[in-house]
Amino acid sequence: MSWIIGVDVGGTFTDFFAFREEDGATRKWKRPSTPANPAEAIIAGLKELCTAHDIPLAEVDRLCHGSTVATNALIQRRGADCALITTKGLRDVIEIGRQTRPVVDSHEIDSPPPLIPRKHRYELGERLLSTGEVLSPVPEDELAALIETIRAEGLQAVAVCFLFAYVNPAHEEQVGAALRAALPGVSVSLSSEVQPEFREFERFTTTVVNAYLQPRLEHYIETLINDLSETIPGAQVGINQSSGGLMSLDVARAFPVRMALSGPAAGVVGAIEVAKSANAPEVITIDIGGTSADVALIRDYRVELSAGRDVDGFPVQLPMVDVTTVGAGGGSIAWFAADGLFKVGPQSAGAVPGPACYQRGGTLPTVSDANLLLGRLSTKLLDGGMTLDLELAKQAIATVAEPMNKSLEETALGILQIMTVNMVRAIRSLSVERGHDPRKFALMPFGGAGGLHAREVAAALGMATVLVPPSPGILCAQGLTDADLQESFVISRLMPLSADNRAAIEVVIDELTLKAKNWFEQERASSERQSIVYSIDLRFRGQNFELLVEAGTAGAGGNPVLVSADVILERFFEAHERAYGFADKSAPVEAVNFLAMAKASLGVQRPGASELVAGGRPTPVDYRDVTFSTSGPERTPIYHRDHLVPGTVFHGPAIVDQMDSTTIIFPGDAVSIDGFGNMFITLGQSND
Repeated sequence: MSWIIGVDVGGTFTDFFAFREEDGATRKWKRPSTPANPAEAIIAGLKELCTAHDIPLAEVDRLCHGSTVATNALIQRRGADCALITTKGLRDVIEIGRQTRPVVDSHEIDSPPPLIPRKHRYELGERLLSTGEVLSPVPEDELAALIETIRAEGLQAVAVCFLFAYVNPAHEEQVGAALRAALPGVSVSLSSEVQPEFREFERFTTTVVNAYLQPRLEHYIETLINDLSETIPGAQVGINQSSGGLMSLDVARAFPVRMALSGPAAGVVGAIEVAKSANAPEVITIDIGGTSADVALIRDYRVELSAGRDVDGFPVQLPMVDVTTVGAGGGSIAWFAADGLFKVGPQSAGAVPGPACYQRGGTLPTVSDANLLLGRLSTKLLDGGMTLDLELAKQAIATVAEPMNKSLEETALGILQIMTVNMVRAIRSLSVERGHDPRKFALMPFGGAGGLHAREVAAALGMATVLVPPSPGILCAQGLTDADLQESFVISRLMPLSADNRAAIEVVIDELTLKAKNWFEQERASSERQSIVYSIDLRFRGQNFELLVEAGTAGAGGNPVLVSADVILERFFEAHERAYGFADKSAPVEAVNFLAMAKASLGVQRPGASELVAGGRPTPVDYRDVTFSTSGPERTPIYHRDHLVPGTVFHGPAIVDQMDSTTIIFPGDAVSIDGFGNMFITLGQSND
């Protein structure tokens, strides 16, 4: 027997999902994260999981790891002190940006300060032409002086970003080699290695984010490798990347920016599998952990793959699932801003010291404290493995209630209302602002806190159905066991998109195919499990930004099969209309970047549905007073998720507890359990 284990490291909890393919057996575990050394929680939890469920460590065949370590480090600005070396005249590119506001109609919200201050941004008198020809070589004396300056400043990482390096990487490689030889303890990120793609601002910021994260993630991965080699020496280890596929530890160590949405991407992979089992092709997901909330939109069981997007205000030009992340989680702190306004997040209490009720030294009021005070959260979590302190929660909430002259209950409800608004805003940005009506979708909450907030979010958006997976608190970990090995390749070539230019397009596609096939060989992927999806970044000639459009596939070790130029154009027009509300089909269209997403399937098979039993109300395991609104507390039955067998139906009010999460059922809402154990909540209806 062999086990596949998914491990998702969040800012507050580390989640484990074990799957045995031979018989479909599953096991779950959850423990507090250790932010100072995330690998510590992984190793401890792995041993606890295997001990509790009698899984021999020698039978762990594969471990798949996803993490919000990179995401949270960026959100909380806990990266390295970095330098930037760039072409003379381009020192301020990462600060000037596109000279646009993040929110057009807001004069209060501005772009975040650069991750590298101006004093640590250095220029070299090298220059390449757009053709890749050398205009000015790298000045050796200037480079030597810069190396000594970086050494004297004690900087931990360097980003090297030269103009036109995506065409010719020679200058970056020369500088990178000199840096690595002279400063062996300093991490070096080259834009030509991180993402050799057209457009200097996005390429520069992507490389800077990589450099900013690299020392922290390098140490983390190195520690993890050493610990895992002792604990599960026979297991293959993969790290989830932002595009939703697994990469090797060596690749993750070199390119931590690929982990910017590692955890959220794994959750989306798991959500797609749940959506398929629930026959729900249109789903909006919301993953609420301890530190952040991640939102994604699934249509026809697919999530859009973006070639570039902002991660907490910083453009990252890499393939990644289209997820919006906000600083809203169970650990989000309630506080008063300088203008006197009451806010919740993005600051988080994290796992240490954590919310006040966790009894780990935290004293600041958080969302979890509010949920506990209102009775929505039990004093016993993790099936009794973790105890929360109600009195400490009250003391924390009182620190913000008293200045407002509000009761503890009113203040707690206010905290949750602000939390809801923050999440609704994130969902609207991904749906309404892109031409999608959220009312036509089901809302799928997951993460430890997803079920506590989903109903109010759905109601605020006019959504009728909430779909809660069987193991919502560890869905990211579960999604990791469904992920495939994956690698992306990009070539920047500006050319017209037309039938007349088909031969030139095919030349680029062939180059990408060769890169992908070399990768398949490195990964020893059998031909029957190989697949490639080709996409092209397209724009109207003269347009500033592109839209990613699928152009063809290759499967089972075969050659590329591209759709016609007319089909590609039609897909581009449809995408343009969806994004901007119009498409001029008479205007010339040009390609900017060509991308190939190579996948090596790991072929995991899931068991089928269980038979439904005669519907009926389950037996409560307990009762407690729960406050749903300002009308006061209601005596509410508490059910355990394990007792909700397929075919069970009941209505709210109710609380559904399980080891990994808690789901709140409001009065009048109807609940049913399908053959896969999915819980459907229909708002405002009753089965009685």
